[in-house]
Amino acid sequence: MLSRNLFILAGTMLFFATVSYVVALTGLAHEPGAPADASLWRTIGIVLLLIALVVGLMGVLQAMFEQADRRTPGGQAGIHREHLRRKAVAAEQRLRDHDTRGNAPNSDKSPRNPS
Repeated sequence: MLSRNLFILAGTMLFFATVSYVVALTGLAHEPGAPADASLWRTIGIVLLLIALVVGLMGVLQAMFEQADRRTPGGQAGIHREHLRRKAVAAEQRLRDHDTRGNAPNSDKSPRNPS
């Protein structure tokens, strides 16, 4: 869902970069009240284009990670639950091993059957 917003942002920045290039190449920059420096408009266009490309790349990466998360059973929450379950099982096993070792010496002290 976030990738869609990034694609919209990249498209908007690309549109404004195109507008900047059009202003630099046409005579619109020579209108009264408009900045007349065409190189400034081209620089703004280049900067907006580069930012749009970076934001578009972030959108592609976000879409890939969202798809990978959807394909994982349970997503990241499922992975976290599985980690917690394994951690709990290991803790129980350690407790059982500790109890087994702790009770073993006491069994030797039990009275022996003389036969």
